[in-house]
Amino acid sequence: MTFSRCFPLLLALIVFAGCAKGAPEDKARAQGGGASRGSSFVTGSIGEPSNLIPILSADSASSDVAGLVYNGLVRYDKNLKLEGDLAQSWEVSPDGLGITFHLRRGVKWHDGHDFTSRDVLYTYKVTIDPKTPTAYAEDFKQVQTAEAVDTYTFKVRYAKPFAPALASWGMPVLPAHLLEGKDITKSPLSRKPVGTGPYIFKEWVPGQRLILEANPHYYEGAPHLSPYVYRIIPDNSTMYMELKAGGIDMMGLSPVQYQRQTGSREFLSRFNKYRYPASAYTYLGYNLRLPMFQDVRVRRALTCAINKEEIIQGVLLGMGQIAHGPYKPGTWAWKPRIEADPGYDPARAAALLKEAGYVMGSDGILVKDGKPLSFTIMTNQGNDQRLKCAQIIQRRLKRVGIDVKIRVMEWASFLTNFIDKGRFEAVLLGWTISQDPDLYDVWHSSKTGPKELNFIGYKNPELDRLIVEGRGTFDMAKRRESYYRIQEILAQDQPYTFLYVPDALPVVTSRIKGIEPAPAGISYNLIKWYVEQ
Repeated sequence: MTFSRCFPLLLALIVFAGCAKGAPEDKARAQGGGASRGSSFVTGSIGEPSNLIPILSADSASSDVAGLVYNGLVRYDKNLKLEGDLAQSWEVSPDGLGITFHLRRGVKWHDGHDFTSRDVLYTYKVTIDPKTPTAYAEDFKQVQTAEAVDTYTFKVRYAKPFAPALASWGMPVLPAHLLEGKDITKSPLSRKPVGTGPYIFKEWVPGQRLILEANPHYYEGAPHLSPYVYRIIPDNSTMYMELKAGGIDMMGLSPVQYQRQTGSREFLSRFNKYRYPASAYTYLGYNLRLPMFQDVRVRRALTCAINKEEIIQGVLLGMGQIAHGPYKPGTWAWKPRIEADPGYDPARAAALLKEAGYVMGSDGILVKDGKPLSFTIMTNQGNDQRLKCAQIIQRRLKRVGIDVKIRVMEWASFLTNFIDKGRFEAVLLGWTISQDPDLYDVWHSSKTGPKELNFIGYKNPELDRLIVEGRGTFDMAKRRESYYRIQEILAQDQPYTFLYVPDALPVVTSRIKGIEPAPAGISYNLIKWYVEQ
């Protein structure tokens, strides 16, 4: 389970995102015969959605389902270039401050109502409404004016340059006729969504499954695979057994499963495996509201004491890369060399902790003012990689005198009762990496409130200024300069210990055809996947 932080990305990359060029295990075949409609498709997820009104949730399980039910005005294509979705076309004003969207005609909501500019205007207004508990308002707050010019024309203007402007309109559009004038937090759409997307919501059995059906009136044509069943299986090993037994058609493999359990001729005759760098990173985040983590020397010591390469080799079996910051290696905003990055250095960790006033107790645990240096790492159940990662971290930190406990939580409870309420010491989680490098929602100090994404409470005035500078210019060189400096600041402050960027390891039953790996991953064209007649 991973937090999601960018709807434009998620709408395009529904299940497995990354830089896919295929893999030796991808037995792509020429498409022969005809596509069979009505073939069911079952995918597995360790987490259950929290809310199917997209602006009210931030977890990947909710976004995965919402990405099949809703559309935005724009989306990323297979090469990660923006293209029209509900907007058929658009024009940007010469000064770059205005966008006029021309909406697709004939698009229907799943209940038969026409999609119009009224829906886009409503989505904008409810997102910026102070009464709406959403983490995604900031991009829309940059809009100076928004206007439904006519039924199929929507126009916005910004007061100043805003680099992520166009991409921000990948936010899922909500149905005004069902929500206008009502309290969105009490809407039945949170459990029974109504969208314009390729799949129509049918059923949600809590703790078991969600069922979606192909939208016969979808503007790009009805998906071939239907029903689409989203099975909730909290344990990865159980999910793998279901895959082999034919209970599911697709899942994300663990590195052990990918390398050691799926190489037989029999398995490869039944399934296609893929491997590519995921657009995500895993991190150890610290609750900076707690006194023990407010000393930067302690946070830097924690990072120095953790051997990231050991985690990549021991947990990922080498199928990942060390993360030094919040960007995917190889992308234009990623800085290849970060001078302030501490690196693995247990001797330096011990020196920093001594400098911070800690002395070794008789039990081998560091103590300061009578209090031991002890905390609990919380993570979500069903993710064996994160549990093993936490255990390696626990052992490494004990060597420098830090007592670490591990607590594994069911996802929905973890999110609602602990993350949202700030009731944690440290968390081991992941973020989806958006295509635009803007970091406002996760790292700006204004985003530390309830249900916001900067839930660790990190505040740095210089970082705030650089984030605003980076999103406030269309000059890519200036943006890169801001983001390079941001990565140095985060490396210096260590509000997270950035751990790794994993490889995505999806596996799909070989009866499914039409999968074409691309820079966007494999699921960008899911509506065209099919089973031969």
